[in-house]
Amino acid sequence: MQVLSGADRFGAQAGGTLNWVEHLSVPDLSVGTYSLPAGSVDTQEPHSEDEIYVVLRGRGALATDDATADVGPGSVIYVPAGETHHFAHIVEDLVVVVLFAPAEGARAGDADV
Repeated sequence: MQVLSGADRFGAQAGGTLNWVEHLSVPDLSVGTYSLPAGSVDTQEPHSEDEIYVVLRGRGALATDDATADVGPGSVIYVPAGETHHFAHIVEDLVVVVLFAPAEGARAGDADV
């Protein structure tokens, strides 16, 4: 067992810089915290792994090419590998736990995704 600490803390820097902190990476899974200040712009690119977002704090929306969903504490969102997505309309500082399966970057060289 490994207890992951710090995943509930807002980690973005003053001045609106987002923050990604990886807390665990094993071959089949990685877990990290993604913090976005209110009013910031999320510029992430699609990932080659499946993702689950769990919103711990804050409010905003998650947008894909096809839909936008409001998110807040307790929201859990699945994003399949390769799907374009980003957080938008961030009205309260967001703290999001992110789970990648397999681990982030594990499929980066795959041509199928």
